[in-house]
Amino acid sequence: MIPHEIKNLVFDLGGVIINLDVSRTHRAFANLTGCAIEEVKSKISAQSFFNDYERGALNDDEFRAHLRALLKAKVTDAQLDTAWNAMLLDIPREKYQLLLKLKSSYRVFLLSNTNNIHLQAVNKIVLNDTGHPGLGYYFHRDYYSHLMNMRKPDPEIFQHVLAENNLKAAETYFLDDNVENIDGAKSLGIQTVHITSPDRVLSLFA
Repeated sequence: MIPHEIKNLVFDLGGVIINLDVSRTHRAFANLTGCAIEEVKSKISAQSFFNDYERGALNDDEFRAHLRALLKAKVTDAQLDTAWNAMLLDIPREKYQLLLKLKSSYRVFLLSNTNNIHLQAVNKIVLNDTGHPGLGYYFHRDYYSHLMNMRKPDPEIFQHVLAENNLKAAETYFLDDNVENIDGAKSLGIQTVHITSPDRVLSLFA
């Protein structure tokens, strides 16, 4: 049940709205390089440039250059992008319908740690599914870390969304699949729910 005082809903994207399978990207990078999947996962987990890309500190070409150096692979931009986007699955039709329904009763926002390559791919999924040009249609405002030059769980990204939209933390409900992000929101007094499975969002508002 949603607390009765809630007026604002802030959704994460990956694992909450769109289904994800990060192992597909690990597998795709392994196929490009001939490395074992576990080796790829180990290399990726040790790198900070992924977070830098999400903060907008790297552009697409700089990110790809880091990836090429990490993977030690001579591959095209298109091959890298396809592998990077392999983790992006689908947005269930019920979630599009739910978001539109919620927009009539709440102020509804998206707050995602993401990057330009992923956002372009997600918006293509939305366009193919619905005919609408992107995610923005389903929210009153949509926020992306790489365009804000900050990322969750840092408190300033939540403060920015609250301040820009005149939202009270106690009247705001944040839904995310990452515990660190949940804790970042809680530190400001935002009410939260940890989304532990993709269907949890649907059952929460059933």
